[in-house]
Amino acid sequence: MESDKVAPLRVDAETAIILREAYHKIEALFRSDHYGLYDYVRVVAGKVARVDAFFVGFLQGSNRVRYPYGYDVGHYVSPDTHNFGPNGQTAWVVKHRQTYRFAYDNGFALHAGVPVGDLGRRSEDAVTVPIFRPAKDGPDQLFGMLSMQSYEPKAYDDNAVRAFEWLCAVVERVLTREGEDREALRRLPAGDVGPNLLTSDHVMEYLTHRVASIREMATEAEKEPDVSAAVRTHLERIIDATEHIQSELIEMLMETDEGPERRFTSLTKAQQAVAVLLADGLDNDQLAAELGVSLNTVKTHLSAILRKYGLRNRAQVSDDVRKYLAR
Repeated sequence: MESDKVAPLRVDAETAIILREAYHKIEALFRSDHYGLYDYVRVVAGKVARVDAFFVGFLQGSNRVRYPYGYDVGHYVSPDTHNFGPNGQTAWVVKHRQTYRFAYDNGFALHAGVPVGDLGRRSEDAVTVPIFRPAKDGPDQLFGMLSMQSYEPKAYDDNAVRAFEWLCAVVERVLTREGEDREALRRLPAGDVGPNLLTSDHVMEYLTHRVASIREMATEAEKEPDVSAAVRTHLERIIDATEHIQSELIEMLMETDEGPERRFTSLTKAQQAVAVLLADGLDNDQLAAELGVSLNTVKTHLSAILRKYGLRNRAQVSDDVRKYLAR
């Protein structure tokens, strides 16, 4: 039907070409690389308009924003966390649930909040776009924002704003798909423990691989023929330090609590089946129905599980089983 057609994005032809290329690169390269995704979106936005400062923020709790990515005139801004007040642009976006533009209030909300980048300079134009995730009931959930800012006034016309909103919508879809993948994992037994419960194994594995990548880059750089003696010395120190860190991380991993695995594997197959469903929050009647056994059999298994775990109640057992399943 004619009415079902999506309205075209009203940007100029050059911008449309830039955005089309960006879409394909994001789909191909940045599905699981968040830093790369944010950095690339900043670069693409900079092809359309001037971008002096750029940040990505995610809401947490009632008044906290975590910033995993920030940029200011060629420099990476370290990640940070801030509590936002009632008058800044974050509060404005939360209240209005739409794109904030400097021109709406001559930058009042922008300058009332925590500054990004060079604290000695004031942004003279800004566009901050909210990003949402679907909610099962009620309106979509506002969970973050992307902002581009300029130290020069009137840097962002309607073409630039529409292009940036489109880019932010692509970021939103990437992050939403990841949420849908996590939701699929939650459908597995004890699924709520999946990617939401961060364990020492997860942290150590991530750090080990990231440190290894740094060591490999330093090793490759060291082999370049035109590297000076001073630089080579620094690269050797980096390689040595990363090797030490990798070794230490593995040894630290050996010291982590293996109790959850030891306790779970001590159970019989029938008791493990009960324990997994227990972690899903099933009561005794539901356990009996799910397993097709009598209520007395369920109680017998539960007594044995509590005894083997050496814990006082089923809630403590459930937590321990979740830790094991989240490895």
